[in-house]
Amino acid sequence: MARDRIRPAKLAEAVAEHLESLILEGSLRPGDRLLAERDLANKLDVSRPSLREALDLLEQRGLLQSGRGGTYVSGLLGDGFSTPLLEMLETNEPSSTYDYLEFRGAVEGTAAYFAALRASDMDREMVHAHFLTMEAAHAETESDPSREADADTDFHLSIYEASHNLMMLHVMSSLGDVLHKDVLYNRSKLYTRKGVRALLLDQHRAVHDAILSGDAEAARAAAEAHVNFTKAALHEIDKADNRLEKSLRRIVSNIPGDGSGQEILQLAGASDDFQMD
Repeated sequence: MARDRIRPAKLAEAVAEHLESLILEGSLRPGDRLLAERDLANKLDVSRPSLREALDLLEQRGLLQSGRGGTYVSGLLGDGFSTPLLEMLETNEPSSTYDYLEFRGAVEGTAAYFAALRASDMDREMVHAHFLTMEAAHAETESDPSREADADTDFHLSIYEASHNLMMLHVMSSLGDVLHKDVLYNRSKLYTRKGVRALLLDQHRAVHDAILSGDAEAARAAAEAHVNFTKAALHEIDKADNRLEKSLRRIVSNIPGDGSGQEILQLAGASDDFQMD
């Protein structure tokens, strides 16, 4: 294995600067675990005390955090940015989901556009690999959206990396948990609607194909169409659910108080018969 040799006067600071540059350029992403201390020291060809001092410097700067099982890259914007947004989405309030989708609609198209223009061969291989993983999860998964959602999230993050826009990459990487929660929530709502899973996969394929072919305008249009479809579909589902809930309340109000009305409402909550036009 090739070694990145570092031989400046202040070794620990130079090691810290080297690792910091890997974080800032996106080679190390938020949540990535660093190699074990011995392995990392060997790779950088420095002593373990010098490496330990460098890691301490990066922890003080908020770029690394020690946790269970090792040292991890922190989100550059910190938990104070992403955690409240994640909690907002976890309330499952439609308005918060639509706000986030509106934000994604503006960012996704731009990221796909730049990815089509700037992606290296390695970037395109990564986008392609994540799409193949999503395709495989789509073929194998029948009732649980989580695996497909994991692949979906990784696919979108690979596009941000391929855009080579550091601001976009770090904002969206710091929002990785929010993106995953949003994707999983959307898929949970859309998952059982007839034909929607196939539509979502086709939309991702269109983004993938445009990026790999270098067609920037097509990539932007496909990414924006995907987010707009998701937003419109969720809106229709929410409207249908509200209509069903109001109808059931009217029915229950005319049922004698023997508990059967509550059972109907509980059954309705599990109902998923709505289909989009």
